[in-house]
Amino acid sequence: MSGAFEPVIGLEIHVQLLTRTKMFCGCDLSFGDPPNTHTCPVCLAHPGALPVPNREAIRLATLAGIALGCRIPPESIFHRKNYFYPDNPKAYQISQYDEPLAVEGRFTVLGEDGERVVGITRVHLEEDAAKLLHAGAGGRRAGAESSVVDFNRGGTPLVEIVTEPDLRSAEEASQFLKQLRQTLRELGVSDCNMEEGSLRADANVSVRPAGTSALGTKTELKNMNSFTFLRRGVEAEIARQTALLDRGERVTQETLHFDPDTGALHPLRSKEEAHDYRYFPEPDLVPLAPDPAWVEELRAGLSELPVERRRRYRDLGLTFEDAEVLTETPELSRYFEEAAALVGDPKEAANWVRGDLRALLDERGESPEASLVTPDRLAELIAMVREGAVSRPAAREVLAEVAETGAAARAVVEARGLGQISDESELRALVEGALAGNATQAEQLRGGKEKLVGFFVGQVMRASGGRADPKRAGELVRELAGLR
Repeated sequence: MSGAFEPVIGLEIHVQLLTRTKMFCGCDLSFGDPPNTHTCPVCLAHPGALPVPNREAIRLATLAGIALGCRIPPESIFHRKNYFYPDNPKAYQISQYDEPLAVEGRFTVLGEDGERVVGITRVHLEEDAAKLLHAGAGGRRAGAESSVVDFNRGGTPLVEIVTEPDLRSAEEASQFLKQLRQTLRELGVSDCNMEEGSLRADANVSVRPAGTSALGTKTELKNMNSFTFLRRGVEAEIARQTALLDRGERVTQETLHFDPDTGALHPLRSKEEAHDYRYFPEPDLVPLAPDPAWVEELRAGLSELPVERRRRYRDLGLTFEDAEVLTETPELSRYFEEAAALVGDPKEAANWVRGDLRALLDERGESPEASLVTPDRLAELIAMVREGAVSRPAAREVLAEVAETGAAARAVVEARGLGQISDESELRALVEGALAGNATQAEQLRGGKEKLVGFFVGQVMRASGGRADPKRAGELVRELAGLR
């Protein structure tokens, strides 16, 4: 990208709320059920059928607004957003417009280079459209032979979160979405399953001369349903707009589709303005007027949010990557904190939890709280490695055995004879054997090719069944090869 321009990015995120029924009727929500099996006169827009708001959806949306630092106005209003499309049987969507549920929030995104405070313009409730299924053309609308409508999704409760244009890179936009997703999942607002469409993001992108404050002409990238998809799409659009301006051309306000397979951007339509939808208050629904005491009760019930936990982990000396992994789920965070308290070294505990333990849990398909490797079992193993009772490679074997049987780490080491070899003469013999058995590499090592030290340590570890002290083995390799 030309250094003369800077990107300006805002996001509009649609989140499916974790309710049992739809937004304005009693139909069950589903994913993957046979088409048109969860419908009723309300979500099919039969004449005379009246909407009734979902109480739980209102609670979850309010909770999201509070967590995003928003002000909850004393009253909010549902509106009709008018447009015609086959997936919209009423020819309007019940949404909120100029008096939404929550406004004027802020969300802090933690990155490797510090923090970015992103303004939250609004959080509002609305219903989702139905699902169009296209035959042929790879399931895409363009070039499809025919289309049918599945109304199971029609009326699904959504919360839309709109940010201020405060993001300055595709990576920041991706991190914002990741950290927002963690927050909403931890609150139980949504499962945020991007593969099933529970979390979708639109990105408003513009560029402007660096150092200026006026906003450039924006375009909108629709329905980005993965972090990589969002990052790549925004990067491509920044590059496209920058190239246009570098050539002295103008950016046209329009809605675009990013094809993740080809990396190409395709225009869909000109960008709509609010007046295109002819918003007006929904006559069949009264305003929402949340009880202030109820709002404060929700606020008081909030536990530590992931962004606050990340900041606290950073203060413990953990890296950005440590904090990113360890806050993936509340369960992993709780496991880490208990293990760190027992180990007495947060960084050492983090290395084990985000590394060997997490890989083992993924391999076994287990959650931290269900694993037989309890925090005290892990702390015992870490202590044994620290005191030299077992080598790091052998400790991985011990960890797997503990996960399988629940036995104490020390008992596994003794039963399987995995204790670390610390006898100097035994280690020296292993190193001498490795040098003698690999004469060509030994000669290269003696000639100054010090990278081969690692090769010989590997030979020693293999010969000892992982029981040798790798640090001392490396020292002996250097000594016997005449490098020290």
